Amino acid sequence: MLSKQAKKVFSELELPYCAVAVKFCRNKPENYHQAEGTDVFCSFLKKAQDENRAFFTTIENDKCMGKVVLGMTDLETNHGSGQVGYEMGVFRTPAANARLYHEATMLKRGVCNFVVFCPVAICDFHPDLVICIAPAEKAQLLLRATSYISGDLWESRCSYVMSCAWTYAYPYVSGKVNHLFTGMHFGMQIRQSYPQGLHIITIPYQKLDEVVTALTEMEHMPLELLTDSESKTKCLELHARLDALAADINIPNRL
Repeated sequence: MLSKQAKKVFSELELPYCAVAVKFCRNKPENYHQAEGTDVFCSFLKKAQDENRAFFTTIENDKCMGKVVLGMTDLETNHGSGQVGYEMGVFRTPAANARLYHEATMLKRGVCNFVVFCPVAICDFHPDLVICIAPAEKAQLLLRATSYISGDLWESRCSYVMSCAWTYAYPYVSGKVNHLFTGMHFGMQIRQSYPQGLHIITIPYQKLDEVVTALTEMEHMPLELLTDSESKTKCLELHARLDALAADINIPNRL
């Protein structure tokens, strides 16, 4: 189960949209209701946030590429050949579109048959992913937390179409935090799910405990960025101490 500390940390971030826990399931999850109707897969994250409740989706709910990315069904030849993206004007040639289906991360067929979406605050399971929608100020804090302990570099792997591959499958398989931007991806652009320019940050289970620990331990605002007089004084003292240490270093002349 997601820890109380994790719930506390994500709550204290005060994101404009609540963080959402995601779980990939082979078997039908108990104690959750199936989402009503059909929609593009990327819309269900916003649904969990708007309705502040948990639910699961399956192949019947998804009318876009999520069901392919998650291995619920096979890739249709019209998509796999790149013909669809070419005809829609998204790619210059079918070949350019077809590359995407060889590059994008997809789960193996039949591994995931159900997907649970649940706001972090009410999550009662171990999530495979935690997804946050954050403005720049909060996004830099979250991304700093991903490297505060490990020193991992930040990266963003994405494409204009099939953002579900990079939001869900890629972090889950790679174990790496990934981040995208609202307004940059086709399905969400059509739905206008979020205002443009927000960060979509996916934290996989492999990094979740580390990020929670970092957010608990680290200063949320670096000393150099604080503007109050006490912090400015501490900053000057810090630089003086570092300068003194540097002056004490004795480097032998090897020439």
